[in-house]
Amino acid sequence: MLLRRQNLDLRVHDHAVLDEIELYSEMLIAVATTERSLTTEEIDRVLGVRPEGTGRESTPQE
Repeated sequence: MLLRRQNLDLRVHDHAVLDEIELYSEMLIAVATTERSLTTEEIDRVLGVRPEGTGRESTPQE
């Protein structure tokens, strides 16, 4: 499918989709940089998530 630029309204953004694309891109980069399967912990780190019960995230000190 070919998108024509004149039909594309650049003012309209679906932020949820853009965020999802960014996460997918980060995952592809992580997978491409290793010769083995990523562990669940590595995937969580790439996606910026933490499993429940691992404590709260640390915050920068002021």
